[in-house]
Amino acid sequence: MGLGPRWSPWAALPFSPRSRKGGGGGWGLGGLKAIGWILFAGVAFRLLCSFSSSSSLSPDIKEESDVDTTCIGKCDLFNGEWLPNPSGPAYTNSSCRFIDDHQNCMMNGRPDTGYLHWRWKPYECDLPPFDEIRFLGAMRNKAWGLIGDSILRNQVQSLICLLSKADEPVEVYHDKEFKNRRWHFQSYNFTVSLVWAPFLVKSEVFENENGESTSEIQLHLDILEPTWISQYERFDYVVIAGGQWFLKTAVYWESDKVLGCHHCQDKNLTEVGFEHLYRRTLQEVLKFISSAHHKPVVLFRTWAPDHFENGEWFSGGTCNRVLPYKKGEYGGKYMEHVMRGIELEEFNKAVTAANSSRDVVKLKLLDTYSISSMRPDGHAGPYRMFHPFAQGNKDGSSVQNDCLHWCVPGPIDAWNDLIMKLVLN
Repeated sequence: MGLGPRWSPWAALPFSPRSRKGGGGGWGLGGLKAIGWILFAGVAFRLLCSFSSSSSLSPDIKEESDVDTTCIGKCDLFNGEWLPNPSGPAYTNSSCRFIDDHQNCMMNGRPDTGYLHWRWKPYECDLPPFDEIRFLGAMRNKAWGLIGDSILRNQVQSLICLLSKADEPVEVYHDKEFKNRRWHFQSYNFTVSLVWAPFLVKSEVFENENGESTSEIQLHLDILEPTWISQYERFDYVVIAGGQWFLKTAVYWESDKVLGCHHCQDKNLTEVGFEHLYRRTLQEVLKFISSAHHKPVVLFRTWAPDHFENGEWFSGGTCNRVLPYKKGEYGGKYMEHVMRGIELEEFNKAVTAANSSRDVVKLKLLDTYSISSMRPDGHAGPYRMFHPFAQGNKDGSSVQNDCLHWCVPGPIDAWNDLIMKLVLN
């Protein structure tokens, strides 16, 4: 039935104003009972929602209700779809000068721009776009540390570009190779540190930027990487991630003895599966976070998918798609499911252990895998460098594709939208 001009929302309630017309209907006993039942139902519903939504969070973190959902337990930020976004990205490579050349797809000649016009929409709630002024205001006098590999460096570029819309950052530190860097936002006394720790545990690496190695990586499973451990107490917020580097050939050490090797062809060493080694590393990392005296808010980011087709990065693999996948269209690769499964298992164990011991652990999951797996169109691809096509050369077969890292701006901006939602709520 249509809601015409005569309809009133009060008419359906026993204590409506209409019941007060005529012979002494007033509020009456029935009306008071109805009020009591409505109040009781409302309180009970709020308690039910509060219980269901907080049961999966660490003890000291409560997530605020989303504006457009009745019960926050219904909103899974990581389950949704990519929708068209005519307004485009929050910044461009022209407005942001902090994009590294190998992620600056527009500067490197990428001709299409459709990949810039999508936004992530969770099914049961909205994900607001990054609000740089609100974020910086909340982070006044605080420090962030983003710890991991080049994919995390990729995300930091996006974050710095978003924040630079409100305040110009000053780079106050970088190492010789620009792998460890720090920016300061003077108006807010806010710092962002990028900490290079691709394995999260101590390692000696002998390869160049193109992945060419002169010797096997030496990996110490029982020693966390000193670079990030030494800075940990400086940070109020931490984003930590890893995984991809565990697929590389490496010799593994424990208690100053060689435990074995992954994928060593010419050494008489026990072959050790990287799955066990990644699990072991995460256990060490999460144990440190849980037991450390200093308790920053820690966001653990899950596996970052690649979209190489017709080969891998070293064998001519490409990523030429120009549209996102629809929900369920992309099943993912076996390796991705194995590694993400390990991450989720170890994260949940850490949260459960913290709950049972009543430890104060500010640990949140930043599960970017699903939203990223649907974006094969957003990688740098052949535009990790100034592409020969941009110069009129039609033979681009020799150009190595990057189907792991993301164009900036691009889909990786949504990772920072998620961070803002998780932290400020």
